[in-house]
Amino acid sequence: MRRDQFKGEWMTVRDEKGKQELEVYCPQALRRFVEDLPIEGQHLLSKNLTEPMTYHAIEKGFSAWRLSLGRDAKKFSLHGLRKLSIIRLAEAGASDAEIQAVTGQSAEMVAYYRKKASRRMLSKSGQERRE
Repeated sequence: MRRDQFKGEWMTVRDEKGKQELEVYCPQALRRFVEDLPIEGQHLLSKNLTEPMTYHAIEKGFSAWRLSLGRDAKKFSLHGLRKLSIIRLAEAGASDAEIQAVTGQSAEMVAYYRKKASRRMLSKSGQERRE
């Protein structure tokens, strides 16, 4: 992402799959993180002053990081980050419409990923009732 895509509480995110741009609320923790990054170009992850790093370069770094985790690394993938966002939003109590507004996913995909979060939340609340 380019630095100019962050404007106060909002960020403009490009959904490459759906070929659309989404204006999404930028959580305070992410705003602080972005503000603390060194400025090395127009993009948060820059190849040079004007070009972003390529997907391949980012994936290569991500793969190296995964290898450093040993056995625990299997659960992490670049593709899984969007899924993880949906699950975390669902676990936080976000509605399907709120999740769609953040991720740009279809109602069917949100429902599909919500199942995992709902199962975990129901399991926890059920077990807590026994205590």
